[in-house]
Amino acid sequence: MAANLGEIEARLWDAADNLRANSGLASHEYSTPVLGIIFLRFADQKFATVEQELAGQATGRRTISAADYQARGVVYLP
Repeated sequence: MAANLGEIEARLWDAADNLRANSGLASHEYSTPVLGIIFLRFADQKFATVEQELAGQATGRRTISAADYQARGVVYLP
């Protein structure tokens, strides 16, 4: 686990160095794109989980809609 954490830390620092060098953003401006990416990843994972749950509930008469995802508290990603 410690080696895995070390690897993750190294990858994060490499990504931060890359962002600093190539993005043109000041250090206080990183939060907006980084938090946006983190949110999109979280939303995608939740959507995929609920999509699998709902896959068996679709019938010929009733299709799965955005309202079904919203009822489960998930952002609908078309």
